[in-house]
Amino acid sequence: MDSIEIQGGIPLKGRIQISGAKNACLTLMPVALLCNEPLTLTNVPRLSDILSMSHLLESLGAEVQMLNEGRVLTISAHKIANVLAHYDIVRKMRASFLVLGPLLARMGKAEVSLPGGCAIGARAVNLHISAMRDLGAEIELENGYVIARTGSRGLFGNRVSFPETSVGATENTIMAATCARGETTIENAAREPEIVDLVQCLRAMGCEISGEGTRTIRIQGSPGLTGATHGVVPDRIEMGTFMLAAAITRGTVELVGGEACLVSNLINVLEKAGIAIDKSAAGIRVSSSDQRLQPVDVQTAPYPGFPTDLQAQLMAVLATANGTSEIVENIFENRFMHVSELRRMGARISLHGRKATVEGVEELKGAPVMATDLRASVALVLAGLAAAGKTVVSRVYHLDRGYESIEHKLRGCGANITRVPT
Repeated sequence: MDSIEIQGGIPLKGRIQISGAKNACLTLMPVALLCNEPLTLTNVPRLSDILSMSHLLESLGAEVQMLNEGRVLTISAHKIANVLAHYDIVRKMRASFLVLGPLLARMGKAEVSLPGGCAIGARAVNLHISAMRDLGAEIELENGYVIARTGSRGLFGNRVSFPETSVGATENTIMAATCARGETTIENAAREPEIVDLVQCLRAMGCEISGEGTRTIRIQGSPGLTGATHGVVPDRIEMGTFMLAAAITRGTVELVGGEACLVSNLINVLEKAGIAIDKSAAGIRVSSSDQRLQPVDVQTAPYPGFPTDLQAQLMAVLATANGTSEIVENIFENRFMHVSELRRMGARISLHGRKATVEGVEELKGAPVMATDLRASVALVLAGLAAAGKTVVSRVYHLDRGYESIEHKLRGCGANITRVPT
């Protein structure tokens, strides 16, 4: 396992190119299963999760071509060889479960492994299953697999109302409904930019959809989707992470391709803490003074609230603020596992259920730390950038799932950061 070594205390100064959104791309790739013409995706991030999804689609019979050094994906599913999404692939990445809706819509059957839990908390698939049943699928659970069939009638449009907001269930339902007979209405739908990106791609393929970005989405089913070319939306979590990197190092960074509308809630938080955010000709500029940041209280919430995927990074930043902050995690029950590692670096953080109280210190200290999940790992990298002395972050294979060439991007802004193979 590789590790990352950081000599901290250097303010970041420079430009960072924002990659395409991992979560959006992982949702768009299964869309190719809905038609027999190729789907081409541009602005694709080069990440291990993208490779895992490619392998899954290939196991189903799709042909995947990576062009322009992996920046462009062309996926052709003119022939689907089987409908089994095997456990050995699905277990590596929860987004694999998103093949359920497209397979049901196109083939009338699907066998998809249950993805199980994850390091940051259980993420049940019951909402996905109930939505597929609302659309006419018959579903059984056998030996850890979801066995779904539509019978001779196929899927049909219906009202799907989620008791709680779920991004994945909304995505799976949208894809399944595109080929269902009649109109489907999704109530209490997720509003994330990744949902909007998915709808825009499907609209380019000929599907009639309205309401993306709101709580109610309407889909008019169509059996005749066509191929298309679609650019993946910028990654708002990567963007937010580098904004927080500039803040914690008291630096100035321009995020090329960044879109402020995707991270408006984070911008509000950073401005309260004393960070200047400005639009630039190429994207967004983040500037921090030498003074310590002001404390801020934050609660995570579904979009457009503060994203849980930036909670760990923000905690690292607030660990150096001039005062006490509170962070309440409302999405995942287990997303404070980075706290013990930040404490090793001198952070003063106490936990009370879903609430973390962060008492800022003047300076963090470099230390050997271990990553437990994707966002925790990058939070430790951010802490290491600001800490005095040397920080070694182990188990950084988590980073490769969600951050493209992070050490190269940070080094381009002056950071003393190196990946060490083991």
